[in-house]
Amino acid sequence: MGANEFRFFLSCDINSPVTFRIEKLDGNLPVKKSSDSGVVSVAEEKKPELYIECALYIDGAPFGLPMRTRLKTTGPPYCWNELITLSSKYRDLTAHSQLAITVWDVSCGKTEGLIGGATVLLFNSKMQMKSGKQKLRLWQGKEADGSFPTSTPGKVPRHERGELERLEKLMNKYERGQIQSIDWLDRLMLKSLDTIKDQESSKHGSSHLFVVIDFCSFEHRVVFQESGANLFITAPIGSTNEFVTVWDTELGKTNPSENKQLKLARSLDRGIIDRDLKPSNIERKSIQRVLKYPPTRTLSGDERQLLWKFRFSLMSEKRALTKFLRCVEWSDVQEAKQAIQLMYKWEMIDVCDALELLSPLFESEEVRAYAVSVLERADDEELQCYLLQLVQALRFERSDRSCLSQFLVQRALQNIELASFLRWYVAVELHDHVYAKRFYSTYELLEENIIKLPPGVNGEDGYQLWQSLVRQTELTAQLCSITREVRNVRGNTQKKIEKLRQLLGGLLSELTYFEEPIRSPLTPNVLIKGIVAGESTLFKSALHPLRLTFRTPEEGSCKLIFKKGDDLRQDQLVVQMVWLMDRLLKLENLDLCLTPYKVLATGHDEGMLEFIPSRSLAQILSEHRSITSYLQKFHPDEHAPFGITATCLDTFIKSCAGYSVITYILGIGDRHLDNLLLTDDGRLFHVDFAFILGRDPKPFPPPMKLCKEMVEAMGGAESQYYTRFKSYCCEAYNILRKSSNLILNLFHLMAGSTIPDIASDPEKGILKLQEKFRLDMDDEACIHFFQDLINESVSALFPQMVETIHRWAQYWR
Repeated sequence: MGANEFRFFLSCDINSPVTFRIEKLDGNLPVKKSSDSGVVSVAEEKKPELYIECALYIDGAPFGLPMRTRLKTTGPPYCWNELITLSSKYRDLTAHSQLAITVWDVSCGKTEGLIGGATVLLFNSKMQMKSGKQKLRLWQGKEADGSFPTSTPGKVPRHERGELERLEKLMNKYERGQIQSIDWLDRLMLKSLDTIKDQESSKHGSSHLFVVIDFCSFEHRVVFQESGANLFITAPIGSTNEFVTVWDTELGKTNPSENKQLKLARSLDRGIIDRDLKPSNIERKSIQRVLKYPPTRTLSGDERQLLWKFRFSLMSEKRALTKFLRCVEWSDVQEAKQAIQLMYKWEMIDVCDALELLSPLFESEEVRAYAVSVLERADDEELQCYLLQLVQALRFERSDRSCLSQFLVQRALQNIELASFLRWYVAVELHDHVYAKRFYSTYELLEENIIKLPPGVNGEDGYQLWQSLVRQTELTAQLCSITREVRNVRGNTQKKIEKLRQLLGGLLSELTYFEEPIRSPLTPNVLIKGIVAGESTLFKSALHPLRLTFRTPEEGSCKLIFKKGDDLRQDQLVVQMVWLMDRLLKLENLDLCLTPYKVLATGHDEGMLEFIPSRSLAQILSEHRSITSYLQKFHPDEHAPFGITATCLDTFIKSCAGYSVITYILGIGDRHLDNLLLTDDGRLFHVDFAFILGRDPKPFPPPMKLCKEMVEAMGGAESQYYTRFKSYCCEAYNILRKSSNLILNLFHLMAGSTIPDIASDPEKGILKLQEKFRLDMDDEACIHFFQDLINESVSALFPQMVETIHRWAQYWR
């Protein structure tokens, strides 16, 4: 929805009964005194029995039957939380409809039983229906007055409103989702709100009683309009200079004259004339500008018309096909048919553009089939780079066994790695209730085709191959069981490690030697034969991840981490992007010594990670005081700068540059010295990606995580090595900008996934990613821009204070 677009329902169109919820009564009831002595008698004191009467008044007259809540005897506080449905409907309401609320106590006589009443208008001054929570102040001892204007308004007069009323109004907006949620700030706000409430209650004591009601909320605002009216005017038009609000009921509808002009311009007869049309210099510049747009940008009506007009002259320009297909009016059968014919005659597009045609923007089966035919040109390594997104794209297909589904299965039959990863990616999505049938169909198709495979070089037939993949699932189930057992052990980490090794040596000893080798879920080409109990341990953290050593043929071993209780799908996505960007940089002959370790989510709360021998920067700085001292221990060179070999120092500088650029582009948040790791050969890399696309639990994060210790290891901000670092950063940034369309297309295909940071607002996340590429700048301007970003990050002192707080938190864990 655009920023200036206002969507609404008309009250006359809503045929549902008026519904609201009575929540609670705030404040202390007035104390009943004895009529003779004027003091409270403990023996005579009765427990209040309260109920609330609700009546609807229209233009000052009662309308329909009043409704009552159930009796409430337990309290204070008196909480009903009861849904009230009146006999009247929203379409019957007028602008001056109001709700009369009266609280009664039946434990007293008729005269003494009246607690108080209040009325509230159902529409505000802008003629919009009120929604969300409303706090009404009772007029004690008075029954709610339904006349208009009322003598018992529940709204607190403006001159009596304080800070508490202002905050409660904002709280109501927050609960309705009109104010963005920021976890750390919300906690501070709620704590402050409780403090202010306590202060206000102590200041005013029990002088006022309030009833809290919750009005029904609709998808859009509800605007008052009488039945049969074409428009609503808030006030009569007179000679005064007051504004008059007129609701345009045709807002957002198709303009018939524009629609007719479009039909004529795109008629089949025009096709004969358009064949020979050539754009002028100005039109050619406009077309080139449109072709440079990122795939996330929506084309205007004039831009769509321009591309359609010169479609024949653009057929030799492969970049123009995706833009042209977005101009087509697919509801017009003849126009769609002409577009499909042109598509097959167009210059063959690149694989990255084919990914755009698999996004939710394109529903035509012919277009999606064409995209799949282009993907067939990709080799297995390139296809594996996009496999995660292609599985997500199955959501946007028109049928369960689509061309895309069949293509993925056929390619998987030729490559065991693709088959294993395809099976896992699909299996994880079986938990999606909306698309479970779609993914199960692909899973079945993969199983049917693998089982039919003839014996391979090693004599393994299709059935045995499928069973070796299924045993991966059985292994993860047993590892989940072990994790639960270990967590239940009381005591320190050492006792949990002893329990782990005891389980592997006793009840679950079959895991130390498998009956038949299993393909490693992380590296399907590697066979694993069992777990080495003596070398298996766990990490000291809340979830206690397992670090397991597996035997491989020829007396080898491989180490991996198994995590239960954490959603690794987001980590899997980020590491896949690191792997892809590393590949893109190497294609341009720039190797930044990145470490795209393997990650595989085997469920929504479990998964495996490749173990890379390394230490966190926090641990290194604690034990060695500096990164330089740590690297000197493994790669000393007395004659080299800083006493470190040139190769090791260059590896460190390159890896720092690579991850600085990648974490900036992907908006990686929550960076601290415990999730920055360093290997013995100087490769720095990041782990734990719980916050991406600009989200960060810390306030005021710098654009990229570049701590002063890393700069010091390069010789300081004035050294030639720091200058080299900045040069690597700028070069990598400009290389990745060239592939911005590919990266944006891959994230667009993830739009339907249930990964938290993407599912919360896919459109906003993709736009944030697009902003990071600064596509409005040329390469030279981007070099200056990125250098400024680096300088800003290095000079940021506030993150160092947060880092200290994080270290304290880790120390007391």
